[in-house]
Amino acid sequence: MPLAVYILGLSVFALGTSEFMLSGLLPPIADDMNVSIPRAGLLISAFAIGMVIGAPLLAVATLRLPRRTTLITLITVFGLGQVAGALAPTYEVLFVSRVVSAFACAGFWAVGAAVAIAMVPVNARARAMAVMIGGLSIANVLGVPLGAFLGENLGWRSAFWAVGAASAVALVGVATLIPRIPLPERKPRLKQEMAIYRDRQVWLSIVITALAAGGVFCAFSYLAPLLTDVAGLDSGWVPTVLALFGIGALVGTTIGGRVADAHLFGVLMSGIAASTVFLVALALFASSPVAAVGLAFLLGLSAFYTAPALNARMFNVAGAAPTLAGATTTAAFNLGNTGGPWLGGAVIDADFGFTATAWAGAAMTVVALVAVVFSLRLQGGGRSRRVAGAPAAASVAKATGSASAAPGASVVGPADVPVQAPVDVPVEACADGRPSTTA
Repeated sequence: MPLAVYILGLSVFALGTSEFMLSGLLPPIADDMNVSIPRAGLLISAFAIGMVIGAPLLAVATLRLPRRTTLITLITVFGLGQVAGALAPTYEVLFVSRVVSAFACAGFWAVGAAVAIAMVPVNARARAMAVMIGGLSIANVLGVPLGAFLGENLGWRSAFWAVGAASAVALVGVATLIPRIPLPERKPRLKQEMAIYRDRQVWLSIVITALAAGGVFCAFSYLAPLLTDVAGLDSGWVPTVLALFGIGALVGTTIGGRVADAHLFGVLMSGIAASTVFLVALALFASSPVAAVGLAFLLGLSAFYTAPALNARMFNVAGAAPTLAGATTTAAFNLGNTGGPWLGGAVIDADFGFTATAWAGAAMTVVALVAVVFSLRLQGGGRSRRVAGAPAAASVAKATGSASAAPGASVVGPADVPVQAPVDVPVEACADGRPSTTA
């Protein structure tokens, strides 16, 4: 595996830590900025909004730009966004810094995934993506708890400085180790790709992804005050519990990635149903420290167990649009990361308490489960088969000069199911790395 791929994984570690670390920093940020915890929670939504807008916009805008130069620019902007956040004198400045950082994060995901695939042979592309995704998993296991630890002991701004330092290391690696990647032979036909949005299944996939992610993050975003104010734990426990959530996420991603291709709808239904059960249990037993800690681990497991299937489903129904399929998945996840914290803040502002965030999250996942059933019935109850591998394989083959996946040739997808490589597939398939091991 090229060292450059690991540099991309390090970059993703910084991106993921910044995205999720605020869940452990809300109380000190709220105190320092003199705002309520629900308003501080909107900073999580701000990042998610930036990802929603930035993913498709930058995926399209950077198609014809040099890949390495684009990555250098994006990680630089991201790092400067962390510095701006650390120095922010007001809540409004911090809010804007989160949106700018999110734009850069979204663009780096889209371009970085394509670069990782282009640097390795066809039979190693899944491992290359696993390295990038591993950066996100490690961010949940180590980065987020470390951010909470720094916030507890050195102030919340120290966490932003730490991510800024990690971004600087990633910048040096990208600038020195990422090779020049050939530009696409021809610009993708965006009008043709936009046609995917006329498919009801694409919109159902967006709804399912947004609600499944939003339901979990409705509660997770306010986990720190729930642990301290409801479960009665000392604030020093917050980093440990966040680490447990991250370990659950790593375990869930591993399991879900292994079974999602063969049992896509089974994983969707069982994973979302499990998240619903765990959220209800958290609402009922949040006052028990043991239950709250254990359920944090289980929520991480169920949420990330479902994630590979959510990714695969989008490529299933929108695989003919490689430029937009990955960006749409990223946007859908972050729609949930926007709506979930907003809904959680709304129920807290309505004086329902921190446990109400778990009830609200469970309501979102129930609707997601209904949408999964409707999507399955709309499909006719047939066996789901992932076809995302076709455009990706064809793209990589062209980038590496291989003739084994020429337009119209039969290639083998991730589930070892022969699929037809479409004609006029662009050189760089847009692959989304948001937590999935099935990219």
